[in-house]
Amino acid sequence: MPDHDTLLARVRKLLAKAEDPAVTEAEAESYNTKAAELIARYGIDQALLAASGATADEITQIKIPIDNPYSRDKAGLLTNIAHPLRCRALLHRLGQSVTAVTVFGFRSDLERTELLYTSLLLQATTQLTRVRPENRVFAGESLAAYRRTWLHGFSGAVYERLRNSEDTAARTHTATAGHRSAELVIQDRTAMVKQAYDEQYGDLRSAPPRRLSGSGYLDGHSAGERANLNTTGITGRRRALPVR
Repeated sequence: MPDHDTLLARVRKLLAKAEDPAVTEAEAESYNTKAAELIARYGIDQALLAASGATADEITQIKIPIDNPYSRDKAGLLTNIAHPLRCRALLHRLGQSVTAVTVFGFRSDLERTELLYTSLLLQATTQLTRVRPENRVFAGESLAAYRRTWLHGFSGAVYERLRNSEDTAARTHTATAGHRSAELVIQDRTAMVKQAYDEQYGDLRSAPPRRLSGSGYLDGHSAGERANLNTTGITGRRRALPVR
């Protein structure tokens, strides 16, 4: 199993290459994809260590506050990060707003979820603050509608990338003699989280899907495909920039 610091050093090098203005878009995407794979492998490593009894990793929950504007869309981003990382999310609503999200799962996966959310929300809101898409908004469409669908597209791309990275990491992990495969360990952990969640929150109903109108989905999805999934540069909690 690779040393934690060595793995993070490799992630930093890959992301530095991806940010080099001299590389092509295809090369940058390749470097970012490899970095995401290494982050996923870290999650697999933690799961296997816990399954072997080498470390403790309990099922617990954290409550993450969500701010307006676009609180429902920010909560959607958090949910789309939590699910591929084998966590469950419970939204706390006040009228049409989401005030917080409770994320339920193994402690190591909750840590990854919170760090990724902090990083990706900062990236998303920074882009929405800097980019003024008036020339891309259809006649009669509000800027808020564009931004809601942009965030929806961004979240969708993040979900796809994380799901693919997590599935690939579990499928390609080489089992050592006398140890169960990573896929079986992950299946067991996923089932354990679901059972524990259902025991505590199983009587709650899922919210109906939203119907969004706006033209920002493809722009947001493209931004999500390029987003940096690295969490190694985060030192403590940071607030995202407000979107005005």
